[in-house]
Amino acid sequence: MEEIERKFLVADESWRDSVQVETPMRQGYLGGNSRSSVRVRVSGNNAWLNIKSLTVGVSREEFEYRIPVEDGQRMLDTLCDRPLIEKTRYQVPVGGHIWEVDVFDGANKGLVVAEVELGSPDEAFELPPWAGEEVSHDERYYNVSLATMPYRDW
Repeated sequence: MEEIERKFLVADESWRDSVQVETPMRQGYLGGNSRSSVRVRVSGNNAWLNIKSLTVGVSREEFEYRIPVEDGQRMLDTLCDRPLIEKTRYQVPVGGHIWEVDVFDGANKGLVVAEVELGSPDEAFELPPWAGEEVSHDERYYNVSLATMPYRDW
């Protein structure tokens, strides 16, 4: 399945007025190769195993599978590389899309990034006033990169 998303830094806190859902998350990486990453994510009573291509840009291959939350927690605690990605994801409606604003904690504390998933790379979308610089093509902002080179070390 192809994932198409655009990613932006967040310029201010005004997005908080429109939050619909708030979800704490922990995720970690099990490894991969030069073409893909393998991630475990736990959010509440849900867990997923995710395989994503390491291509740079707005379009990437992605496969996601639900797993038992106990398995996900154990993988995070015992198998995943450090540091783990810790963040809270907020869903914010803008125009006809749901934007996801990630507020990072832990080793990436201070980083706030927003992304919007699209149906095609050229799909039109409303850019909210709180969206700052686009970082879709900057690998530093990919979660897999933040797990190996955290924001605090930039």
